[in-house]
Amino acid sequence: MSPPHPPFDPMQQAQQLFAGHHPWLLSRLKARLRNTAEAQDVASETFLRVVAAPQPMRIDEPRAFLTTIAQRLLFTLWRRRELERAYLEALAQRQDELAPSPEERALLLETLETIAQALEGLPLKARQTFLLSQLDGLTYHAIAEQLGISHSTVRRHMTEAFRRIAIAQLQQQAGVLRAARHG
Repeated sequence: MSPPHPPFDPMQQAQQLFAGHHPWLLSRLKARLRNTAEAQDVASETFLRVVAAPQPMRIDEPRAFLTTIAQRLLFTLWRRRELERAYLEALAQRQDELAPSPEERALLLETLETIAQALEGLPLKARQTFLLSQLDGLTYHAIAEQLGISHSTVRRHMTEAFRRIAIAQLQQQAGVLRAARHG
């Protein structure tokens, strides 16, 4: 008969995870990003996600677990950079008198990030549907054909994407209003 497992303590596990694997994760991220500050940010956010998990769990393969979380954070970072790069390229192509002010740019980038985060929770086909419609200008019928889904599924995906974006924008506006009142 094997000895009973000690009681599960999520905070103790998080502390042990951090102490035992933070240097390893940071080293991997530095090699991947080639930027110490960004690597430290991603490593910190990785451990923050572990601690903030809604339902703590016993982690049997800590390095695989941490790698998965860090990889998701890297994808988000890279997607944010790509959005910002595309936006800045579009701005560069506009005439100077039409270009937005730095404040307007910051607000537009924040809005793009809000939209990206709202779409993040959608299944892959739903995100693809939205992007094909809004970025590529495809019709719902063309999207259905390209993705191999029905026209009604395209409509359902678009409705859900717009619903999530509307909620995210309302939350963003509420945060701006709160900050203005308290600032």
